Amino acid sequence: MTSVFVCVGLSALCFSSAPPQVAHATPTESLQNPLTLDFMCSGCHEYENNALAIDLPPHAPAAYFGTLMANAARDPVFWAGVALASDDYPGETEDCVRCHSPRAFLEGRGDAIAVDELLPPDLDSVSCEVCHRAIDDGETPPGNARYVLDDVLVDGQPPRRGPWDYSDPNGPELPPHPIIQDLDFLPSSRMCGTCHDVSTGRGRVDDQGASMGVPFNEQRTYSEWLGSAYAQPGDDARTCQDCHMATVEVPAAGCLEYENLSHHDDGSARRHLILGANKQALQVIADNSPGAKANAIDVAISLYDDFLATAATLDVEFPAAVDLAVGVDALAVRVTNETGHKLPSGYSEGRVMWLEVTASYAGELVWSSGLWDGESIESDDQLRTYEGVAERWSDGTRNHLLLNDHWVLDTRIPAKGAVQNLETDPVGDRYTLLPDDTWPNYDDHSYSFAPASVVDVTPDDASDDELELSVRLLYLINTPSYLDQLRDDNDVNDAGQAVHDMYMDDGGPQPVVLGAATVTVPLTGLEQPEPGDGDGDPGDGDGDGDPGDGDSGDSEGGSDSGATTDATSTDSAGGSEEGSGCSCSTRDSGPPLSVGLLSLVLLGLRRRRSRG
Repeated sequence: MTSVFVCVGLSALCFSSAPPQVAHATPTESLQNPLTLDFMCSGCHEYENNALAIDLPPHAPAAYFGTLMANAARDPVFWAGVALASDDYPGETEDCVRCHSPRAFLEGRGDAIAVDELLPPDLDSVSCEVCHRAIDDGETPPGNARYVLDDVLVDGQPPRRGPWDYSDPNGPELPPHPIIQDLDFLPSSRMCGTCHDVSTGRGRVDDQGASMGVPFNEQRTYSEWLGSAYAQPGDDARTCQDCHMATVEVPAAGCLEYENLSHHDDGSARRHLILGANKQALQVIADNSPGAKANAIDVAISLYDDFLATAATLDVEFPAAVDLAVGVDALAVRVTNETGHKLPSGYSEGRVMWLEVTASYAGELVWSSGLWDGESIESDDQLRTYEGVAERWSDGTRNHLLLNDHWVLDTRIPAKGAVQNLETDPVGDRYTLLPDDTWPNYDDHSYSFAPASVVDVTPDDASDDELELSVRLLYLINTPSYLDQLRDDNDVNDAGQAVHDMYMDDGGPQPVVLGAATVTVPLTGLEQPEPGDGDGDPGDGDGDGDPGDGDSGDSEGGSDSGATTDATSTDSAGGSEEGSGCSCSTRDSGPPLSVGLLSLVLLGLRRRRSRG
């Protein structure tokens, strides 16, 4: 291993045959040598792709400025949560700032509970050097942002760590700062585990309120990976970076000068577009935080959909044909988790993944389960959700992170090969261990739908008698009820109202699509229209063209009101589940079971549908 550094006062560059010996380190609480401001890194690390990568996403390290990690201290949901936490346990929010704004913590502003208590450089969030000065001292465990940063000077500057050694004597000039090649810690999942395991100050209790002897495991994304097949040698081996910081597909460099001189390393450069699932948060930040780099955020957002499509595989056994007089006996769905952690993972409050199933004829809904109507999730007996719900056991309070001490349920899908571990096991009875004593990385669910009465809109043309069946795997981060609670429970400042307004201005919370499958199958059992239907007269079905006889329904009357919610769900395998863990209103949104003849003339369709 070779380190290179600039010799102060000399025009020549000096070489060291070995990196400097770093004294025994402990979690860094402050720095003698402050973090370099991120804009100073941009001078060398922001550039256009080389000719080989002209059609690929940007690989310059400065693309990082468009990620949520680079904007974590600007996230309005974060500050709304900090406000609640500071009210629940004053003085315990320092770890929150330590993770989301390391510079603020290291410079003594870790007690901030509002974004306006930070300085502008603090908003750079997880600054470049938080990763590129990070070291493993061999003792500090992962989690809770207990990073250890190299603060030992090499000829006047702390060295930066990266994948290159810059040892080619015939290569371009060396970087203007000390370099230590790090092929061990920096590219490891353990590096990511520094922040992506989180425990709170509460002790975890079981369903009876008895202590389990461990801190409350608020997040265990790193541990989920560590206990999976991806952490083991073999064909499945993957690091966090392999998915979230993919290797650049062509030879590329890490700095402007090397890129311009085509001095590229094949396979060493990683794309700093650290993608995840919280796409809407980036848009809200770009729209509301003046210091955010909107162009870089736009680039990151444009790549989210393709990345999210790799998170899961959706296998659906669609029927070959459907007879409305019989209904659908079984529509089987399997969701397979293709990530290296639970699906979904990380922070759980106000988040829910679920299956939406719809069946439509002539553009009109016949059956559905978990229908997303743009504002809420249809609540029905077959709704299948994937979520972690925590509470304070003593009184059931939810969505107050520092109060949580009990997992009500955790139906998030385990990673492939996940071993039993109290810290990462599912909670509830949905999943059963496989013969090799690992958890399944998939979930099976089957739907059935009762017979339905639907009128043929083209009785003289059987060629369009088809039913469109669709299944989507959706993930909603920040349910409407969660945003309501962040606003309503805040007695500290206006952060809850602010984040609520920002998301409403963005059209309200919207889910991302993780998978989708759609087919069109032959449809039989359509009913013939009644006399007068479809003749173009806006009448009441008696052919006289009058606007009706006061009968607002068909001969059977009645209605089918589909309750919807953004948080409450029912687990067919394990009883009732509450998605975001707070009281949620329901409202009628389903179409009527039968519609009047006036509506039939206007729509050309009468249908009665039943949610199975």
